[in-house]
Amino acid sequence: MPMPPLPDLDALSMDEVAAHIAAQSTAPVENWHPSHCGDSEMRIASDGQWYHQGSPIGRRDMVRKFATILRREGDGGYVLVNPGEKLDIAVDDAPFVAVTMKAEGGRIAFQTNVGDLVIAGPDNPLRFETKPDGPHPYIRVRGGLDALIARSLYYDLANLALDGGETPPGVWSGGAFFPLEPA
Repeated sequence: MPMPPLPDLDALSMDEVAAHIAAQSTAPVENWHPSHCGDSEMRIASDGQWYHQGSPIGRRDMVRKFATILRREGDGGYVLVNPGEKLDIAVDDAPFVAVTMKAEGGRIAFQTNVGDLVIAGPDNPLRFETKPDGPHPYIRVRGGLDALIARSLYYDLANLALDGGETPPGVWSGGAFFPLEPA
């Protein structure tokens, strides 16, 4: 069955984004506890590209399907899980990349490279880390899975923070304040 088309974040009002989020359904991966079956021979690169046995997976719908059965384990590792099997998957940084952003009415929404919509707030916090190559902003998407916020969107967040005039600089979304400085 083909995946539904991705919504156009720019064309949606924030209330429509919230409705899409409420209607999103993901597999109940937190309820599946099969025996570990091995390694999927898959990897998610830091740019969001998925690989199998070293070759890029070019079918976007296949990647979107796999993303629905991705789970973060208590030890920090990642697995692809279904009711009958559990396979390790390597993740270089975060499993998703936030590729579009919309700020409106005190809320900031993001869309990931696999189509997930998320509004930053207490349940989906923004966090910022400093790494040798610069700041790395993230947003919690679901179930312990984060999206690295694309560099261009980080600059948009920084502009929002500067326009907000808060000290330290940060952004508000969904009633929560997120300083752009690492915790």
